[in-house]
Amino acid sequence: MAEPVMAATHADYQLSQLDQLEAESIHIFREVAAEFEKPVLMFSGGKDSIVMLRLAEKAFYPAKIPFPMLQVDTGYDFPEVLECRDSWVNRLGVRLVVASVEEAIANGVVVDDGKTSRNRLQIGTLLNAVEEEGFTAAFGGGRRDEEKARAKERVYSHRDEFGQWDPKMQRPELWSLYNGRLHEGEHMRIFPLSNWTELDIWHYIDREGIEIPSIYFSHQRSVFERDGMLLTESDFNPLRKGETAETRTVRFRTVGDLTLTGCVESSASTTAEIIEEIAIAKVTERGATRGDDRFSEAAMEDRKKEGYF
Repeated sequence: MAEPVMAATHADYQLSQLDQLEAESIHIFREVAAEFEKPVLMFSGGKDSIVMLRLAEKAFYPAKIPFPMLQVDTGYDFPEVLECRDSWVNRLGVRLVVASVEEAIANGVVVDDGKTSRNRLQIGTLLNAVEEEGFTAAFGGGRRDEEKARAKERVYSHRDEFGQWDPKMQRPELWSLYNGRLHEGEHMRIFPLSNWTELDIWHYIDREGIEIPSIYFSHQRSVFERDGMLLTESDFNPLRKGETAETRTVRFRTVGDLTLTGCVESSASTTAEIIEEIAIAKVTERGATRGDDRFSEAAMEDRKKEGYF
């Protein structure tokens, strides 16, 4: 008797790790688009938010992404990041909402006391934009491997009517079932990259050929050392007594407020070389190069409780 055709052609089929992560993230995007009235994708212009944008593009292709992008502009963003942002917006035809910290200060939404960093002033600026636009869900690019506070975050992260997060009051997500119920004035933060690592992000960028800001790759830059980090010399970052600037070969592992975001010495000029570099790194990108996370052990968690990304 002849062997059944199905038995002869059967083979075990398994998705690669990247394909599994991609499928999970795309599922989350589609769930949120179906469940929430007015979602928005928070966009910093960094590698994680760009990967989120690529996943959203895939989730709804061939249709356009059915929600806008929201950038909180500190006024201290790297020009290369803004250039890359505009390239993505123009290609995808997505509506871009820019919440300016500068305008928020001028309008009295937040107070610049001369001591608080622009990064922290993003909190009030973001919450004001969410309220004004009526967004009910905001996608963020946070990953659990980045920082201890983000390791506590669920995929659906509830924010109360004041935009605040209580790590003790998070909802269970058994079997990847998400509870998106909201009361008036509340909103949800959504983290589709929760289970990704920095190395996963770079493997995905390499595989998909994703456009990212040029400063992620090795280049020459005038920098100076402060608090154990190499910071960019600029008009926003005046040198203090005893500090000297010099040109070094560097790249950025993360991007943000240029007055607080450090770079690392590196000759990695391709995604493949960056993957090799990250594979042996012992410190996460935030721990190595983000000055706003060094104020205290709980700096990130404190900001998240106030409404930070």
